[in-house]
Order: sequence, then C-alpha cells, then structure tokens
Amino acid sequence: MCNSIRHTRHHPQPCKTHDLNQLLTTLQIHPTKTQCVYRLMRILVHSGFFALQKTSENEQEEGYILTSASKLLLKDHPLSLAPFLLAMLDPILTKPWHQVSTWIQNDDDDDAATTFALPHGMNFWDYAVRETRLNHFFNEGMASDTRLTSSALINKCKDVFEGLNTLVDVGGGTGTLASAIAKKFPHIECTVFDQPHVVADLKSNGNLKYVGGNMFEAIPPADAVLIKVISFDFFLVDYNIL
Repeated sequence: MCNSIRHTRHHPQPCKTHDLNQLLTTLQIHPTKTQCVYRLMRILVHSGFFALQKTSENEQEEGYILTSASKLLLKDHPLSLAPFLLAMLDPILTKPWHQVSTWIQNDDDDDAATTFALPHGMNFWDYAVRETRLNHFFNEGMASDTRLTSSALINKCKDVFEGLNTLVDVGGGTGTLASAIAKKFPHIECTVFDQPHVVADLKSNGNLKYVGGNMFEAIPPADAVLIKVISFDFFLVDYNIL
C-alpha cells in the first residue's frame, strides 16, 4: 500500500497526513471498493505500518501518516527494505512453499531433492545462474537487508573489528556489508566470497576484493570469517524448506 502511494504519478508527500479520500483518489480506487480500503487501512494502522493523526489542529477528521516501519518500505529511503520484500514475495520464491506438503510426503529423487526443485526443475543456485531476473532481484533484496544491518553493525559494534587485519564475508553477495566495513575500517583487507556468477562482474577496489568459489570446498584465509545469513540460506535451499 505505502509503496503504491509513494510511487503513484501524483503521490502524496510521505511525511504529511492524508485522509482516506486523498488515498482513494491517488490510488484510483473504484467507488465500490472504498469500504474495503478503509478496512485495510484499519488493519495496517493496527499493525503499525500507518498511524492516525488529525489532518489539522482545528479539525476532528483524522488522516494517515507513515510510521518508522512503513518508511523503510519507500524505495527512496536510504535503508529501504522494499527490494527485500519484493524479492521474498516474488512467485519464484513463493511457489516452493506450496510444494512443502507434496515434498514431505514423498521420497527424494533427483528431480525433487528440494521443494524449490519441484516447481522449477532444478535447485535454487542452478536456477539463479540460468534466470538472470532471479539472480538480480535476489541479490538486490539481500543487499537492501544488509544495508540496514551494516548501518547498525559498523556504528554500534566497532569493538568487534579491533585487532583484525583481514576479513572474509562468506556468501557476501554483491559486497554491500564488506564494502561498508572496508570503508569504515580502511586497515582491514576485506574479501567478498560468493558463487562465481554472483561476483563475476564486480571489480576489486582498494582494501575490498571479490573472490568466486564454493564454500564447501575452500574459503579464503582471513583473521575473521563473517557469516551474516549464509546458514539461513543453506537451511532454506539445501535442507529443503525451499
């Protein structure tokens, strides 16, 4: 809802209060569906994605305003999580969840080793190599999630990096986190280690370099190994949740 409002051609300003009629006009809602939008907004207010506020000091009418949570879904927010949300809701990643029952009730075979393979015919990583759209939106989603994490990590957990000269980010994607660390701590040589197709077009620069490979075969040596969500990805993809 908030992304639709924010990026409609004549969208309201996100920091101002807007009443229901303004939202209905902006979103071009059919008159027969106005009550449905009102009910949806009540749910979103209750969930904390919007807040109610008087449209002016002299009026009793209330309007909707963005909260800290919904501001993170604006595409132009510096720590936007919109790419991550859109990635997780893409049909490529949602279809496997509908196969969990089928997968768990049958024996494994080469064509259905994971629930991801049931609708797609191959495992997640092979599919990402062949389907550039998946590779793009998945990496964008992971990068947006990492921007939020790295902001807190490098500013609130500086002590963690004391005494380190080298660091390798295993499953570091396009290098969002390692790049932030390398910039904040220029004395640390940072290596982004991920699958070859992920880092193929990325250029090393200064104390940041990219290495392609398989973590199950070898990991570049370093003083510290950074594992942000790779164990989660491993569980999802190779332990058959996806």
